[in-house]
Amino acid sequence: MADLTMARLHEAMVVLYAISLVFYFIDYLNKDAKAHRVAFWLLSIVWMLQSVFLVLYIVETHRFPILSLFEGIYFYAWLLITISILLHCVYRVDLPVFFINVIGFIFMTIHTFAPTQIAQSPVGEALSSELLFIHITFAILSYVAFSLSFVFSTLYLILYNVLKKKKWTKQWTRLPSLQQTESGMTASLLTGIPLLLISLILGLQWAYLILDNLSVFDVKIIGSFISLLVYCFIIYGNRKGKLHTTSYAWAHVYAFLFVIINFFLGSKLSNFHLWY
Repeated sequence: MADLTMARLHEAMVVLYAISLVFYFIDYLNKDAKAHRVAFWLLSIVWMLQSVFLVLYIVETHRFPILSLFEGIYFYAWLLITISILLHCVYRVDLPVFFINVIGFIFMTIHTFAPTQIAQSPVGEALSSELLFIHITFAILSYVAFSLSFVFSTLYLILYNVLKKKKWTKQWTRLPSLQQTESGMTASLLTGIPLLLISLILGLQWAYLILDNLSVFDVKIIGSFISLLVYCFIIYGNRKGKLHTTSYAWAHVYAFLFVIINFFLGSKLSNFHLWY
């Protein structure tokens, strides 16, 4: 009965999240302050419910819930909502908040309606390792940073296209400037790259200590290092002037799509990344 109630509450959160996005979109189209307030408070309710469930789960399991795909997706969605609320309160930016929440909604929906069998980690007691805990935490934080770079790059492309075609309307007044979006892309990348590097180093060290048949040719390991190299090349290309304006933004978009593919497909094909 308790499990059924929790499932219904999570479904209610998804509905509230969806309604919030609708009001954000109405606000974007009409610059409706009332719709904007409703959207923000609905999102705040979702965040508070998520936070309560997160705390209850920690109390129940006596650990931080990031050691399975089921848990990791939930924590990732919670982080995205947290960042969107902070951006709303501190920087008063609207469209970045909307795009971040779209990504958060997608992952919240995946978590809510995912098959129940992914809730349990098949790695067992080995997951209690503090080293593995730190590895997964840094990996999720790097994914959040890359999500932000994707949002800013998408906004850059939209703004660039609007300015080029001279189709500026009141809807586009919520967009940040080109300089702000480009700075956001770079800052997100400079944050995500070291986080991912640290995560990979710790993950390899854990795997070397715990696993008997570790292969560096594991699909997830290879994909993660390719992701790191891609983002490093993006920064290098930008600093050398080879990637700039729209090419710089598109590079962020393609790199993030590769990260998402590696997150899901790489985990499915991996020999031991089964908790992701």
